[in-house]
Parts: sequence; C-alpha cells; structure tokens
Amino acid sequence: MLNFFLLLIFIGHVYSDQVNDPFEKFNRKTFELNERVDEKILKPIAETYSKFPPNLKKGVSNFFNNLEDVETSINQFLQGKPKKSLNDISRFLINSTIGFAGFIDVASKIGFERHEEDFGQTLAIWGVGQGPYIMLPGLGPSTLRDTLSRPVSSFTSVTFHMTDADVNISLKTIDAIETRERLLDVESLLSGDKYSFVKDAYIQSTNYEIKDGVDVQDDFIDDMDDFLID
Repeated sequence: MLNFFLLLIFIGHVYSDQVNDPFEKFNRKTFELNERVDEKILKPIAETYSKFPPNLKKGVSNFFNNLEDVETSINQFLQGKPKKSLNDISRFLINSTIGFAGFIDVASKIGFERHEEDFGQTLAIWGVGQGPYIMLPGLGPSTLRDTLSRPVSSFTSVTFHMTDADVNISLKTIDAIETRERLLDVESLLSGDKYSFVKDAYIQSTNYEIKDGVDVQDDFIDDMDDFLID
C-alpha cells in the first residue's frame, strides 16, 4: 500500500487535466466536510487501533480480505475470467475453514493468489466510461460509474446478506477503521493540494486495478521498484 502511494506521489499530477471533474466546486466542499469528520472521529480511532499488536491487525485485515474474495470471484466470472473466479472462491473456502474464518491467509501460502475486483471494474471491462469524478459525502472519492456500481457491489458482498443488523454494522465499522489505519503512514507524504492528490490517486488506482496492473506506466513502475528496493 505504502509503495503504491509512493508511486503516485512520484507520478505527481500528470493526469490532472485528463480527469473529468465538472463538479469540482461541490466536490471540494464535500471533501472539506469529509476531512473534518475524519479528523474528529475516524482518524483518532484509527490512531488508537494502530497501537494494537501487529499480528492482531494482520488477522483482522485477512478476515476482511477473505470476505472480499467472494465479490472478487463473482466479478472475475462476469469479466470472463473463469479460472481466476475459481481461484478466488477457492481462496474463500480454504481460508474460511482451515484459515479460521479468514484470520489466517492459508490460501496465499499454498499458491492461491489474491485479486481485487468489484462491479465498477466489471462495468469498465464491459466498456462503460468512468464518467465525471464525484466526491461522496462520508464515502470519499468515486466516479459516476463507480457510484452506480455500488448497489450491485453491496449485493455481492457477504455482509449484505447477514441478517443480524448489529453484526453487519459492526463489521462495516471495523472495516472502515482498519482501512483508515492503513492510510496513516501515507498522510505524511502528501503535499500541495490534497484534494487534487486524492483525486489523481483514486483515478490512477482505479485504472491500475481495471487493467490488473498490466501496461500501466510499466517502465516507470519498474524504475520505482528499483528505487524502493535500493
């Protein structure tokens, strides 16, 4: 995660002019609101969580990754990648059983590679354009395509089908805290216009995921890998 954001920082705002942001004035106000809420609520909780034992945090991360493997498997199939779909549902079955509900990523250790796919990426594969950039209140950066994909993504998630509302809300809350904690180290690297950086980072990350990391600034990424390793 940190290496990927370092990559985005080195790229800078190369693609800023190419991002369709017709609602920038509204988006910036929403971004400022999200930032205030984050500073007062989510960030302090994430900072407290960061002090938890690393092995515990790794287990929590594995648990949520395991749940996401179901959604990934469905979207792999919809994108015409049946072998990867089988790989990802196999990951879920393996980690949910001998991996103690996903807290231990046994599947990766025995050769089942992890992927990340959602319905927004599936729509992109189907030829749907990303549309304008949108900053969603309480949810963060998105595009019109990704926003419209949210209902389907929610339906294909494991937590959506949990009948106990308290468990559902608790899992989503913990997931948000875990995700926010992983971004704490990145904040010190941000400089300049934070809104523009977040926008560029989101678009670059989305494009990278859509193409499964293939043919996206390949030479630059190779150079960055050498730099980070050195």
